[in-house]
Amino acid sequence: MRIGIDAMGGDFAPFEIVKGSVQASVILPPGMTIVLIGDQAQIEDILKKENYSGNNIEIVHAPEVITMNDHPAKAFQQKTQSSIVVGFGMLAKGTIDSFASAGNTGAMMVGGMFVIKAIEGVIRPVISGPISRISTDIPTTLLDVGLNADCKPEVLYQYGILGSIYSNVVWGIDNPKVALLNIGEEEEKGNLLTKATFELMKDSKDFNFIGNVEGHDLLFDKADVVVCDGFSGNIVLKLVESLFLINRERCLNDQYFNKFNYENEGGTPVLGINAPVLIGHGVSNANAIKNLVFTSKRIVETDLVGKIKQRFSNNDTN
Repeated sequence: MRIGIDAMGGDFAPFEIVKGSVQASVILPPGMTIVLIGDQAQIEDILKKENYSGNNIEIVHAPEVITMNDHPAKAFQQKTQSSIVVGFGMLAKGTIDSFASAGNTGAMMVGGMFVIKAIEGVIRPVISGPISRISTDIPTTLLDVGLNADCKPEVLYQYGILGSIYSNVVWGIDNPKVALLNIGEEEEKGNLLTKATFELMKDSKDFNFIGNVEGHDLLFDKADVVVCDGFSGNIVLKLVESLFLINRERCLNDQYFNKFNYENEGGTPVLGINAPVLIGHGVSNANAIKNLVFTSKRIVETDLVGKIKQRFSNNDTN
């Protein structure tokens, strides 16, 4: 397995990216390679400083960088030798099995949509976020968490399918309970979007729909997958991430609140495109990148993309 990592993406690149990759490399099983894509001289200098002497890190030179301030589409077209563009080219050719970056999310989505492309039948790809539950180590899967701020009911319906597959394949939950985030549990509650979506979902045979849930239900075991538009989901995700920061600043060291540390997973896959693409947090440090490598490994090993493709090819999910 060859895991591609954008060495130049993120607020603390390339140092933290390379350092985290080194940390991952020493515990990866045999036969796995981390492919660092970026400025070769800088990467080699950091590997030397980290006393790396293994043989499971490979460097692919990419002299340009798409920064956080670059316009995603323009930069993707103009900076053809950037680490993100080169990474997507390698993924499309199959010379790496996955590609992950903590860099410009917009550029990552441009690559995902126009190089790797959406799986046939998927209206809009989506990103999810894990919401830690108090009584289990398996999180609630919340989607969307920021990719599509405005959604139509049929898009949210497909999120139920994608979230159900993800929860089953990655977290091992049989027949995951899928819910719709709303301001009340009653069927008639909500805005035009949630009411129309409820009507689509309530008789679904594509997933195990249990109805509406409210915000406080996310932290308990009521649902395994919670569906919402990206605007609402991003607000929820940022709120729960703040619980870890509050926990740390108040020196509480509570085991439950420590689960909300974004570093634990390192990143999240884009669901609904034709190859494994993962997006990390822009402020990722070495520990987050180390875990991003292992999250990438899990996504490849479980063949998540293949199982999503199979589901959409076998069923009318539109």
